[in-house]
Amino acid sequence: MTTSLPDIPDEELLRLDHQICFSLHAASRAFGSLYRDLLRDVGLTYSQYLVMLVLWEHGDLAVKAIGEHLRLDSGTLSPLLKRLESTGLVRRERSATDERSVTIHLTAAGTALRDRAALVPRRISAATGLDLDEMRDLQDRLHRLTAALDAATGDQPAGSR
Repeated sequence: MTTSLPDIPDEELLRLDHQICFSLHAASRAFGSLYRDLLRDVGLTYSQYLVMLVLWEHGDLAVKAIGEHLRLDSGTLSPLLKRLESTGLVRRERSATDERSVTIHLTAAGTALRDRAALVPRRISAATGLDLDEMRDLQDRLHRLTAALDAATGDQPAGSR
């Protein structure tokens, strides 16, 4: 599906402040900076935090399933999971029936970290200046945008919305 833009001059279309991708990029960088500060107290990087969120929500999972939730490949996840294991937050276990499959288990320390991390979403929410309805609306719009972009590129990751 092609949506045409109204008669907008090319010079207007090519303005940086008219690029939705740049607006998303700038917001992502601002989020990254805030998360970096907040997660320093928890002892996680943003990527590690995302992995822990998936494990806290779903329990033990295969690396492949974690990758599907986070839209990351195993080559990106493996070093991240090794670092989490070296800090004692997770344990990796190769499947006895399929040596290619590795399951990630939360350790007691990884489970306990959840309580400390619970403050992060509250602080992020407060920092956005958005109320709950606005945040849900924005998140819904972003999910729809992601689905539309996935459809436009033919990229349909498992478990995507």
